[in-house]
Amino acid sequence: MVVTDPIADTLTRIRNAIMAKHDNVLIPASRLKCSITKILKEEGFITDYELLKDKSGTALRIHLKYTDGHPAILGLERVSKPGLRFYVKRGEIPRIYGGLGIAILSTPKGVMTGQEAWRHRLGGELLCYIW
Repeated sequence: MVVTDPIADTLTRIRNAIMAKHDNVLIPASRLKCSITKILKEEGFITDYELLKDKSGTALRIHLKYTDGHPAILGLERVSKPGLRFYVKRGEIPRIYGGLGIAILSTPKGVMTGQEAWRHRLGGELLCYIW
């Protein structure tokens, strides 16, 4: 099956797994998805992730994080879409819930959080918000 927006598909799979209170979720892997997942782990939104390889391809298993039965990820929102790309300059990078959430950007130096991009004086495509 061809997915036109793999990032939105990934966010939807994570959102659905959290609503169903699953411990982990399995998604098809790509470098961009691995980069986003790495950021989620570094920021403490997930416990861990692993890259699985088999005959049919590679998959990414994301282990979701719960604290006292409540998920660490409260919301996910896709910003830049295939039909309408959304780019920001350094000064336009949004703060999500006063710093409680993160914005994920695709910059010329790779995928990074909004804070990292601001520190490196970079702008780029605003992929999604996580809070």
